[in-house]
Amino acid sequence: MEGRDRLFVYSGGFLTQRRVRRILQLKGWRLRTGLPGPADWVGVWGASPTAHRGHRVAHLRGAPVLSVEDAFLRSLHPGRAGEPPLGLLLDRSGVHFDPDRPSDLETCLATHPLDDPQLLDRAEAGMTRMITAHLSKYSATDPDLPLPDPGYVLVIDQTVGDASVRASRGDKAAFEAMLACARREHPKRRIVLKAHPETVSGQRAGHLDRAAGVEVLTTPVAPGPIMARAHAIYTYSSGLGFEAVLHGLRPVVFGQPFYAGWGLTDDRGALLARRTRTLNRSQLFAAAMIIFPTWYDPYRDALCEFETVLDTLDAQARAWRADRQGYVSTELSRWKHRHMRATFGGSGKFEIISDPVRAAERAEETGKPLLVWAGRAQAVPPAPRVMRVEDGFLRSNGLGARLVPPASLAVDDMGIYYDPGQPSRLEHLIAASPRLLPAEIARSARLRAMIVAAGLSKYNIGQSTGTEGAILVPGQVEDDASIQFGAGDVATNEALLKAVRTANPDARIVYKPHPDVEAGLRQGALPEDRILRFADAVARNADPIALLATTTEVWTITSLLGFEALLRGIPVTTIGAPFYAGWGLTRDFGKVPERRTARPSLDALVHAVLIDYPRYHDPVTNLPCPPEVIVERLAAGAAGARSPIQIALGRIQALIPNHWRR
Repeated sequence: MEGRDRLFVYSGGFLTQRRVRRILQLKGWRLRTGLPGPADWVGVWGASPTAHRGHRVAHLRGAPVLSVEDAFLRSLHPGRAGEPPLGLLLDRSGVHFDPDRPSDLETCLATHPLDDPQLLDRAEAGMTRMITAHLSKYSATDPDLPLPDPGYVLVIDQTVGDASVRASRGDKAAFEAMLACARREHPKRRIVLKAHPETVSGQRAGHLDRAAGVEVLTTPVAPGPIMARAHAIYTYSSGLGFEAVLHGLRPVVFGQPFYAGWGLTDDRGALLARRTRTLNRSQLFAAAMIIFPTWYDPYRDALCEFETVLDTLDAQARAWRADRQGYVSTELSRWKHRHMRATFGGSGKFEIISDPVRAAERAEETGKPLLVWAGRAQAVPPAPRVMRVEDGFLRSNGLGARLVPPASLAVDDMGIYYDPGQPSRLEHLIAASPRLLPAEIARSARLRAMIVAAGLSKYNIGQSTGTEGAILVPGQVEDDASIQFGAGDVATNEALLKAVRTANPDARIVYKPHPDVEAGLRQGALPEDRILRFADAVARNADPIALLATTTEVWTITSLLGFEALLRGIPVTTIGAPFYAGWGLTRDFGKVPERRTARPSLDALVHAVLIDYPRYHDPVTNLPCPPEVIVERLAAGAAGARSPIQIALGRIQALIPNHWRR
């Protein structure tokens, strides 16, 4: 029984690759060295050069063999680059790419009913997500890179020594014959060669990388766009042939990979008589991506479902694509440098230049984006690509003014979310959100439910209290950028309170001061007597989410608490023009931009605001991560840890007059 099996291994990779070892342990295998007994198993890595050791021991000892291989959605980079896999294929019968005998995957494809509607819905949603997010076995690709003009014939190369090529009796001559066939069948079309990432990086030679008369793709283009422009696709046994099927294409296949022989490919290799079933692509995907693999969640150190891996790889790929060129950064507070380097410097050089003029010049020299804190963007000279960065909406367990680093950041290449005077990337995403797919809406609904259940807000501080059915009026930092840009005639906390009381003369009104103001770190404090001229009570040092639990309505200028109220189905009235106003979900008295004509659902808005717009950085693994991980970290109190130096600086900051702070 799996869960009590000892697995004897004879390849160092099983012992040195911690991720592989951990996945096997979580699946119930106990790794051992030595000689197996009659109830033990032998583990081998596919058809690797060391697999013969395990097979020989298994034969001599009469032990069964477990073949281990990377799953088909592996990682950003190939394993030779040192990146661990997000999933494994554990096969007790064979290896998925070896046609000599049926593997467990082939048996699943041949015999599993693959007719459960819920399973096939998951498959359809998974394929769509992979395509729209440009996820592949190796997802360090950029869909925005220039592509060849459409109409070419795409020939997919593979590395010399590739196990799937050897298993299908392939060699250099077989690849040359495939290329010749492509030319013969399409004599008037260009040939574009898709090289393997390991060939492009110089790690392994390809079969056709020196072929004459072909255009070789050496940039990390995303597979989807390059295949969509192709007139025909030729492959020997590459996993990209499988991905071509998922994209609704019919590749010409010369080897005998696991995805051939089911009626979805144009098979030119020797046909396997045992593959008699006709499948559709959803059934193929369901077996190969949902049923058969063992998937791993690096944030929770646990086995997981396929959809969790999609979230993981999507977050990591988005960060890689954004960061791969590196950045030149300026106008950042010094205490933020370490965190910004960790968040943005993972896959590209992150330069910090204090002089904004020199920084703009350096950005233009290098072609890198110029990253600047949004509130200080006006101090930066014009540059070709300015990226404004601000705290995200699920930030931390503690205040930024106390030097607590953020777990999420919003990066905007168009404007910034709190400035309605110009379009922002967030506004663009919200406007497009009514076109989201049902699976995307379902994800944002789950995320919203997680946030509400965990009782989270932006800063997650304060003591529990109630408002007893009152109108809640959140105070704001009066010199905050959201007030400077998003407020109209009502731009102070006292003016806000007066406006609320005028509109609601008989209501119970509770005023909640902003936590930065209460801490003495920012402007906007009001004496008690002036507050009570308009409000019935003051909720000091209060947990905003506990206040919302008994609030009947929220009135605000631009406070994020208005958005947090929307998450909980509480009516919101805005007097300014926050990012969430003007979309039909709030009552708006402020001057909201006329261009906000889209009418998204609440969960569509949530998807734009909390999934598409910010980026999240896991403080535990130090990796880019999905928002769901940050929700769990915040709920567990694991987001917002400060070093002793940051704690000391935060205390000093509280003593410095506000107008001296930078």
